[in-house]
Amino acid sequence: MPPDHSIDRPRTGSDWIAPDCAGMDFFAADQGLRDLLAIYLPRPILDLLAPHYQRLGGLAGGRLDELSRIADRHPPVLHARDRFGRDQDWIEYHPAYREMEQIAFGDFQFHAMSHRGGVFGMDRPLPPVAKYAFQYLFVQGEFGLMCPISVSDTSIHLIRTFGSNSLQDYLLPKMLSSDLSTMWKGTQFMTEKAGGSDVGAIETIARMQDGVWRLYGEKWFCSHTDADVALLLARPEGAGTGTRGLALFALPRRTRDGSRNAYRIVRLKDKLGTRSMASGEIRLEGADAYLVGQQDQGLKQMMEQVNLSRLSHGVRAAAMMRRCVNEALAAARGRVAFGKTVADFPLMRRQLMKMLVPAEQALSMALCTADALGRGAREELRVLTGLLKLRACRDNVVVATAAMEARGGNGYIEDWVNPRLIRDAQVGLLWEGTSNINALDVIGRAVGKAGAHRALHVMLRGRLEAAGALPAAFRSALGEALDRAIALAERVAGQGQETLARQAATALYDAASAVLLAWEGSRPGMDARRALVARFVLTHRLSPVDPLAPEEADWERAATDALLGARTLSLDEAAALLA
Repeated sequence: MPPDHSIDRPRTGSDWIAPDCAGMDFFAADQGLRDLLAIYLPRPILDLLAPHYQRLGGLAGGRLDELSRIADRHPPVLHARDRFGRDQDWIEYHPAYREMEQIAFGDFQFHAMSHRGGVFGMDRPLPPVAKYAFQYLFVQGEFGLMCPISVSDTSIHLIRTFGSNSLQDYLLPKMLSSDLSTMWKGTQFMTEKAGGSDVGAIETIARMQDGVWRLYGEKWFCSHTDADVALLLARPEGAGTGTRGLALFALPRRTRDGSRNAYRIVRLKDKLGTRSMASGEIRLEGADAYLVGQQDQGLKQMMEQVNLSRLSHGVRAAAMMRRCVNEALAAARGRVAFGKTVADFPLMRRQLMKMLVPAEQALSMALCTADALGRGAREELRVLTGLLKLRACRDNVVVATAAMEARGGNGYIEDWVNPRLIRDAQVGLLWEGTSNINALDVIGRAVGKAGAHRALHVMLRGRLEAAGALPAAFRSALGEALDRAIALAERVAGQGQETLARQAATALYDAASAVLLAWEGSRPGMDARRALVARFVLTHRLSPVDPLAPEEADWERAATDALLGARTLSLDEAAALLA
């Protein structure tokens, strides 16, 4: 739970300005993360990785945070030609961005940690929970670079899963290297002017010429624009229309002889957020490419990347909410108004809880989803991924705005981190599917067509039964809410009620997260305050509310004090507030 940043000394001049989180150790400050890692990771792995989490937690609140602020103010610049007038387009980055790349790809090897041994002394790839916990800490310092990290990671996955032996031999040694002077970073280019969510409208053409696939067309939104290899969808000449006619290709930035491949970066996007990272448009002019996997399975193969990216986006949203909560707490505890610390005002405490609860929900759902990936629980994963992407990314926008308000006028000033947090939060609503697309995927496909919610229901019921140390009435209420959410999802899917898809998906998310929070808080040796968060979710997101009746109960004030305090709770102490 959050640390206490209050100061108790006479103030004068600038002392009245509340501090921010600069210099904070984001791992040491996050009791919830440490507890969940102890639940999901085997003790030997956690013992090995703990010093690296500690190191990254310090970097994220220290040097990485400093570099991120600089890189945000100095975005990348596209140079269309070299000094000789040749079309050798290249992107110039500020040294702060390059230093962040060294931390990410060189020091921590984010791109390789789940694909090979040798990272942090591990003799095998890291499990997904371990990897996404590293992402969670990194994003609290820098959000923009997580896109190149993630797409490099998922590009390796696609090449390893679907690429031919010869293609793997050509690309993987370069892509898995930790030497930035020689490594190849990856990305995926999907969006076109005609095809965003409607992927079947893609117009890029692949032609077999002289025994080589060559690509012609344009890609409209290309994040990590100058990556060394891009995976993209194109339609081979003569293939059918729609998504079935699409094939997956690997597009290297340079050909085997070292020359620039035949595509051009037309311009960089002037984006609202993620300013440190280059997104642009490219024109394919007969660029050499390599077929990846089966020619008629392109979209199906690419969807593996999409789903992994959706999970990563959910983790990023959880991370940004955690940063926002910490910033709001630092501001509220460090600011005095009307003779009191702002954090002591009841209405501010209520606002802080409205940030803390969705942040803890997202952390629980993120690591549960990562655990399902590690266990190979494909049906659970099929539902959890979309739920996390949908709800955590939407909650992130609200939490970021609330954190700005908690800081007051300074939160609107670019000297502080809040404007960047607000800008960066928006992209989670867009990348890898909008809220509507993700809700329809969960309810219409995962629930309606695949019936994957049944496996999720069984898993969550098992977690609820394992939380037997909690009060019976509270567990019964959670079980009833879970059953009703499952029934709602089935009904909306069965009746094809598209307009209710987001409501049904949100209900599933809230019910699932409440059960997980209760289960986590009941585990031996854990901070039982997580179970209190479950009661807030149950009361405010899953129960009927009379908008004209007072809603705050005595338990809520006591639970707020516990959650905003620094002391962990025993299970018996928490149970008294759950009864």
